[in-house]
Amino acid sequence: MERLEVTNLAIINRLDLKFGGGLSVFTGETGAGKSIIVDAIGLLLGGRGGAELVRRGEESLLVTAWLDGRSLSRRVTHSGRTTARLDGEVVTVRELGEVAGAQITVHGQHASQVLLDPDRHRQYLDATLSAEGTQALEDCDHAYRALSGARRQLEELSRSERERARRVDLISYQLNEIRAAAIKPHEEEALLVERERLANSVTIGEAAEEALEQLTDGEAAAEPALNAAVRALATAGRHDADAEQLAADLREALSAVQAVTNEARQILERSAPDPRELDRVEERLSVLAKLKHKYGATLEEVLRFEVDIARVADELERAESDMGALAAMLEPLSAELQRGAEALSVARRQAAATLSPRLEAVVQELGMPKSRVAFALKPLHETGPRGQEEVELMFSANPGEDLAALSRIASGGELSRVMLALSTVLGADTPTVVFDEVDAGIGGQAANSVGQRLARLAKGRQVLVVTHLAQIAARAQTHYRVSKREQDGRTQVIVEQLDNEARVRELARMLSGTVTAAALDHARELLSSAA
Repeated sequence: MERLEVTNLAIINRLDLKFGGGLSVFTGETGAGKSIIVDAIGLLLGGRGGAELVRRGEESLLVTAWLDGRSLSRRVTHSGRTTARLDGEVVTVRELGEVAGAQITVHGQHASQVLLDPDRHRQYLDATLSAEGTQALEDCDHAYRALSGARRQLEELSRSERERARRVDLISYQLNEIRAAAIKPHEEEALLVERERLANSVTIGEAAEEALEQLTDGEAAAEPALNAAVRALATAGRHDADAEQLAADLREALSAVQAVTNEARQILERSAPDPRELDRVEERLSVLAKLKHKYGATLEEVLRFEVDIARVADELERAESDMGALAAMLEPLSAELQRGAEALSVARRQAAATLSPRLEAVVQELGMPKSRVAFALKPLHETGPRGQEEVELMFSANPGEDLAALSRIASGGELSRVMLALSTVLGADTPTVVFDEVDAGIGGQAANSVGQRLARLAKGRQVLVVTHLAQIAARAQTHYRVSKREQDGRTQVIVEQLDNEARVRELARMLSGTVTAAALDHARELLSSAA
């Protein structure tokens, strides 16, 4: 992420942050608003954008980021309406989140809660599969889908002949009824207009007759009067240019009146009441209404229904021949699924043998030196699209205790440390990784270990960390301090990139709570050690 602009989000008035590579940290007092920056990134990832996020008194908030040369933005109004854009073009929030998610991974303060979902344990292990294991997973999924589809079709086709015949009769009746109606595009709209005209033909005719009376037949009819005026001005026009021009203008007006007169006569002629035509229109509308009542809310839906049932009719006609072919497919597909599942099990055991000790070593570094971590593969009753076993992360915090399901025995702090270990061991497939205070409850040597792990992760990607630990902040290439200030009677968040001296003072505050000479010396020593 090269740049992040935030406007009117919560207590943020305006931020414009430019990022480099490596490790960047955000620090500040509790409640300073550090996590609001992560919330801004979360909006680009498709997070909930409620009206309560808009800064009080403002019309809308706007978050814009530049990722790999592309601009992504999301606006939320005070009424809760949201607009997402990708390179200036309007897209759905989901589409925006997919693009952002390919570039950014966020590990939030409550990220450890995902460890309560055993399916996530499988995802963590499968992320480390070999190329052969990944292919086996794909083969397993493909074979399961094909086998399930074949079984469903065979079950459908294996219904009793009576049931199939009943469906054929019903579909044939429906198709005949719809096709006999010969529905034309936009036919209903035209019929409604025609019905309106026919139902009011008397009123239309009387209006046309009255117009003709005023134009041609009445004592003060417009057309004879205009003719007389034209003749008079034409006579004067022999001697006066202005009169000649007026005569020409009046001839144009007379021509327009004559055109209107002709149109009015035509309207009068076709407005003669025709009960049979009105009955025909009403009858046709009734037929269309009946079709809509039975097959769809609109004629377009009726036509789509026709296409759908025609396809079902074709499938039913092919039923007999297809049943034999489908039955013959089941055995080879089952064998293919089993081969994929067995290959996947082998790959998972190999991945677990590698990942478990790596993960365990990191968890031990994070202040739990006697803990143990392992991935257990538990057989399923039936092979599925993800293989023939479920994967569960097992944990023991104390020596002498048996491994048990992490989701059942681990405390909140233990879950956080396991999650942090997973995050740093597995990293992320995205160029940018964001950690929002996942180091809560960690200190001492464990904090040093977390800092080392994050710094190591940042060698291959951009890592942004919201932290309260000086041991982590000291390892950053870029250090931002987040604070709240009052300006014009309003609180707003300020984010400053710290130079070396300001950084020493911020680290001293983080170490001791106050900036003392001893704390400053400690901060300089910490920076020197991290370097």
